[in-house]
Amino acid sequence: MESIFTLLHVVMVIINFLRINGTFCSLQGEPVYPQLSKDGDIIVGGILPFHRSWEIRSMSYEAKPTLLNCVSLDFRAIQFSQSLIFAIEEINNSSSLLPGVSLGFKLYDTCSSTAMGVRMAMALLNGNDNSTLDEPCTKPTQVQAIIGETHSSISTAIAKSVGPFKIPLISYEATCECLSDKRIYPSFFRTIPSDYYLSRALAEMVKQFGWTWVGALRRDDDYGNSGMAAFTEAAEQLGICLEYSLPFFTTYSQEKVLRIIQQIKSSTSRVIVAFVTYWDLEVLLNLFHEHNITGYQWVGTEAWIFDSTVARLDKHKILQGAIGLGIPNTKVTGLKEFILDINPLKSAGSAIFTELWEALFTCKYSTKNDSQYSAVCTGQEKLSEIENEFTDMSLMPVFINVYKAVYAVAHTLHNLLGCTETCPTKKQPDPHTFLEHLKRVRFKSKDGEEVYFDKNGDPLAKYEIINWQTVEDHHEFVTVGFYDFSFPAHNRLAVKMVSIVWAQNTTKVPVSVCSESCLPGTRKAVQKGKPICCFDCIPCAEGEISNKTDSIKCEQCYQDFWSNPHRNECVKKEIEFLLYEETMGILLTAVSIIGTFITIIIAIIFFRHKNTPIVKANNSELSFLLLFSLALCFLCSLTFIGRPSEWSCVLRHTAFGITFVLCISCVLGKTIVVLMAFRATLPGSNVMKWFGPPQQRLSVLAFTLIQVLICVLWLTTSPPFPFKNLKHYKEKIILECQLGSAVGFWAVLGYIGFLALLCFILAFLARKLPDKFNEAKFITFSMLIFCAVWITFIPAYVSSPGKFTVAVEIFAILASSFGLLFCIFLPKCYIIIMKPEKNTKKQMMSKVPVM
Repeated sequence: MESIFTLLHVVMVIINFLRINGTFCSLQGEPVYPQLSKDGDIIVGGILPFHRSWEIRSMSYEAKPTLLNCVSLDFRAIQFSQSLIFAIEEINNSSSLLPGVSLGFKLYDTCSSTAMGVRMAMALLNGNDNSTLDEPCTKPTQVQAIIGETHSSISTAIAKSVGPFKIPLISYEATCECLSDKRIYPSFFRTIPSDYYLSRALAEMVKQFGWTWVGALRRDDDYGNSGMAAFTEAAEQLGICLEYSLPFFTTYSQEKVLRIIQQIKSSTSRVIVAFVTYWDLEVLLNLFHEHNITGYQWVGTEAWIFDSTVARLDKHKILQGAIGLGIPNTKVTGLKEFILDINPLKSAGSAIFTELWEALFTCKYSTKNDSQYSAVCTGQEKLSEIENEFTDMSLMPVFINVYKAVYAVAHTLHNLLGCTETCPTKKQPDPHTFLEHLKRVRFKSKDGEEVYFDKNGDPLAKYEIINWQTVEDHHEFVTVGFYDFSFPAHNRLAVKMVSIVWAQNTTKVPVSVCSESCLPGTRKAVQKGKPICCFDCIPCAEGEISNKTDSIKCEQCYQDFWSNPHRNECVKKEIEFLLYEETMGILLTAVSIIGTFITIIIAIIFFRHKNTPIVKANNSELSFLLLFSLALCFLCSLTFIGRPSEWSCVLRHTAFGITFVLCISCVLGKTIVVLMAFRATLPGSNVMKWFGPPQQRLSVLAFTLIQVLICVLWLTTSPPFPFKNLKHYKEKIILECQLGSAVGFWAVLGYIGFLALLCFILAFLARKLPDKFNEAKFITFSMLIFCAVWITFIPAYVSSPGKFTVAVEIFAILASSFGLLFCIFLPKCYIIIMKPEKNTKKQMMSKVPVM
């Protein structure tokens, strides 16, 4: 007995040694078999979710788990498998593609389980059989490529598993952007565009419709989370904000689902972007109806937007007016008929056929232990008499994606094997070589579409814009535009707006914004603590404009421009200067001319009565010179009116300064004459010989030349010049004469003031001299007016705005000129004209005569 045990122990040691050294292999667990298969020279694998779920069973952890029991047959997966088989049959019957080489297939069921998907991928790579003692454990791969899977989450797991073996996984519906990362998924390809493109196209479409405040629902898996993340990024770049982005899964608890529903009901956005599948919508539509959530504008992805099954589920028109991006539909002759022809499944004796038949016709081949089905399947039922998910061909674009995937494998093999009239070998190529050729494959489909993969394994992104329109109580899919990434950026999106029917069956585009658009003339100011789409509209400040809707800032107008009252346009600033045509200019011009005219009349009167005693007694020569200078003073005020120019700016100040000095010099001469005349009447006085007419002329000339010299120095160093004053008024330009040198201007004015003050003092001293006609008192009064005018002129000049500065200066000139004219000459004219009897020598000689 002991020897027997020893022998058994030796055998076990040998077996273990062989296992350790790789000469004997044993598969762990139950073997898995394909749902559908066919032999061929080269095998194409397929992994599809033939079933939607599996039976949940308790795990004892005391025994090895058995394979999942898959339930709920998915008609879509049957359609996908039929498309794959159709493509392989078509290629095998082709004389131009892979001539002499037959393709076979093995199609496995993932049961919508990630774990099952990975296990089926390993079965495709390694096979199901245990190795014998004379076979190595390491085998060549059993398939050339794998077509599948539908779900992004399952595809990521499978792609990671087969990537190290360089076996391509070509998906027809997995759109997760994550799968484009070749560092993680080096052998993943797909015939459907990535969510990277879909999300950007969706964001641009949403922006096109003017929606900047939207909500979002996403499936809580790789597809929904990755797709929504890409959409959020693209939306933010376009100024679109998400009020909420809620994950959803059909297995969520009731409490979690209710929180989602409540958040949607309390939202203000009217658009829902849905990155979900038709399974999610089956639950969501019931929830929305139950809670009476209607009137939202749905934006869909290719996962459901052109799926008739979803349209049939929407019995309460929750999705009415939905719009989204779908895969462009093309036509493959015979594909529809092949999908609906399930006789090959029947003739193959596949168990999947029995399950499909019973699900299609709600019958059972044997009702012995199943009371759920009352009808017994006869096998004679007609598919043409039913209408359900299997007979629906709305997913034809996805079926064609499966078709393209198989053809991509076939064209790669054709190029790699060097096939012409016939392929020189039927041997399966090395996986790495095949993978490298697949990356570069490029061919045209039957309808002329060019098929190829970019550096990320993605196809060229093209989409149709599909709108759900209700016709006779059912939804129809209407193509209302397209989006093509092969076009320039500004031409990628094209939409027929007039063809769209929106939510609640309206033709008016729904409004979904957090804040109404800011009109031109205002700018957006983001509300504190809220997204950038929630803002207040702030009017632009003076001098700033915004000429676009929703401007984020106001633009400053150029220097010579100003904002209009609406703050939406820069208009040229009004140029302000004292015009001859305006009321003030007309009045001042008229007063100036009247003053000149009066001066001339007085000069004529004096000239006609120059030989009368009153004219002679008041120094007729200085009187005429004074009248001449007063006429110039009146006329120089006209140089201040009109558009300032270089010559007018120089002329107005120099003319004003010189004429007024000439005028004051004459008055000063007359005042001195009065004083000298009084002293000449005193005994022994001979003073008049020192201040006769020549000396008077010389004094006037000397006083005037000093002012001329000041003006020359002023004009030489820094002369006045025309200047645009932009500071005094923001909304208009004051065109004025800049003084150049302020010292020069105040020197001119100060010299006039000095002479006027000197004249006033001398006249004041001579006001009570005992003459019959003492001119000093009138000169005193005139100088008092003159000084008062110019003293008040200074603060008025400094504080007056714009053209009123010029008006104040003109007023001062005219007022002081009229003061001198009326105070000095009006009393004389009164006597000459009204009291000629007093204008006699006798009257003048009644007291000491005045020279």
